[in-house]
Amino acid sequence: MGTIVSVKNVSKTFPVGKTLLGRPDKFVHAVNNVSFDIQEGETFSVVGESGCGKSTTGRLIDHLLIPDSGEIWFEDKEISKISQEEMRPLRKDIQMIFQDPAGSLNPRMRVEELVEEPLLIHTNLSKEERMKIVHELLETVGLSAKHAKRYPHEFSGGQKQRIAIVRALCMQPDVMLFDEPTSALDPEMVGEVLEVMKDLAAQGMTMVVVTHEMGFAREVGTRVLFMDQGHLLVDQPPEEFFGHPENPRLQEFLSKVL
Repeated sequence: MGTIVSVKNVSKTFPVGKTLLGRPDKFVHAVNNVSFDIQEGETFSVVGESGCGKSTTGRLIDHLLIPDSGEIWFEDKEISKISQEEMRPLRKDIQMIFQDPAGSLNPRMRVEELVEEPLLIHTNLSKEERMKIVHELLETVGLSAKHAKRYPHEFSGGQKQRIAIVRALCMQPDVMLFDEPTSALDPEMVGEVLEVMKDLAAQGMTMVVVTHEMGFAREVGTRVLFMDQGHLLVDQPPEEFFGHPENPRLQEFLSKVL
């Protein structure tokens, strides 16, 4: 296994106040001098209280945000400062799953069209070949070919999130980023999405999972990062992270969530 993502001394601030002339005068440090490496096949859980910088970290990796300083490397290419045009070919290799699955699914398109769209854009496969892949992938997340003809509004939140995952898998990505993928779901739907993610982890998919689901981080994650006020305080395997927490802020956090 080699390093697939490397985050080096990355910082990101956002303006939170303005002067009378409309210029920003106050900033919040969402991510502050953060560094870590992700190895191929790892399931990397990022946890912390709301506002700690974990979602910002995921968006920096996916180039949805640009860091103020530091470097982000993906497969030996420095991507933190490249243009959106230069990033476009890499989009298929780094796929992101957001909190609200409905936001990533066009309500006017059938499921088969939504899942097929990336294949249509990025491959030269025939219609028959594309549909074969669509149906096979739907089955891998507990759906079937009969669901392919339906529209997003005909599905539950958990099913929509599984469809969003399938759409990402169509591109055979090297890394999948999950930004709190279950936080917008009803409790009974959380388990079905986590099961899909567990299967992906078992198959060796490299995943960065920003999550409040401590059970997933403990059972599935190969490493767990704890962020607090923009700082990366702890980076450990789950057995150490949960079994022998030494950092006082981590101890305080775990006492609230476990």
